Amino acid sequence: MKSDKLRVVVAEDSPTARRLLVEILRADPTFEVVGEAKDGVEALDLTRRLRPHLVTMDIQMPNMDGLEATKRIMTEVPTPVVVVSTLVERDIQTSMTALRSGALAVLQKLVGPQAPDFEDEARRLRDTVKAMAEVKVIRHWPSRDGAPTVRAPVSISRRTKPEVLVIAASTGGPAALHRILVDLPADYPLPILVVQHIALGFAKGMATWLNSVCSLEVKVAEDGEPLRPGVVYIAPDDRHLGVRPDRHVEVTNAAPVGGFRPSGTWLFRSAARVFGSATTAIVLTGMGQDGLDGLREVHEIGGWVMAQDEATSVVYGMPGVAVSAGLTDEVLALGDFARRFRELAGLESRGG
Repeated sequence: MKSDKLRVVVAEDSPTARRLLVEILRADPTFEVVGEAKDGVEALDLTRRLRPHLVTMDIQMPNMDGLEATKRIMTEVPTPVVVVSTLVERDIQTSMTALRSGALAVLQKLVGPQAPDFEDEARRLRDTVKAMAEVKVIRHWPSRDGAPTVRAPVSISRRTKPEVLVIAASTGGPAALHRILVDLPADYPLPILVVQHIALGFAKGMATWLNSVCSLEVKVAEDGEPLRPGVVYIAPDDRHLGVRPDRHVEVTNAAPVGGFRPSGTWLFRSAARVFGSATTAIVLTGMGQDGLDGLREVHEIGGWVMAQDEATSVVYGMPGVAVSAGLTDEVLALGDFARRFRELAGLESRGG
């Protein structure tokens, strides 16, 4: 009889860390650990042979590291990959690259049962693995939107000139943000605020990574700093990101919204109340429906709402519910967002 269990391959070079991860997964009868790999070569081989639902991937491993193994898996036998990594700075940077290469999520490596928050972290890991195991990945995931689509200029006009861009994303978001931001010039005239659902401890690393590859300044938002054109503000770990009435950044530990902190809905509502119809809100790839209520406020006040299309979304949850609710003014492929952002800011005629 066919098993309903989620079959997982665990790739981790440390025997102690590997044993802990296996025990965490096996504590939930939903999972079946079907293979254990001590390096990327074994991870690739086990994924080819066993065809698991998901692979948990360490980064720093001998023979073939987790980054190369992720690339090879996504090329040869597309399978959801979740990076489980330590939080040293260089590992964060590599983890961001792994997300761009096709990994669906990055999680902090658990210390062990002696840690005070071990049970909560173990539960979060299992919940993430369950969710990511359901994602339908395809071959060559990082490049699947291909070269920028050649299309006629978008003729849709908006009612008010935009003064701010606010973005929410979840699963697949770091790679999507990279794809958009690298095509915006250093003199982009609008501030950009971003809520990205990501594992605790990774917001700073993601900002550093994006800052290193983009012409724009990308930074973790700080409470009270003024909004500046051409700066991308990333929500800090476990804090809401918004805008104060004086158009300065607001960072707060107010209660989660719909289970999320940071929350896309918090950001969208905040921007709508300060910028009104000059708000442009964008929802990118991600699970669930965070941001939906905030998008409704942007829509009702006359702002502009954009969503990523299904074909280029890793998960069509957040953008899909926005489209289904009739709140979107535009639905774009990932490769078209940067051009549209330039158009909205009046830069496209200059060749952007």
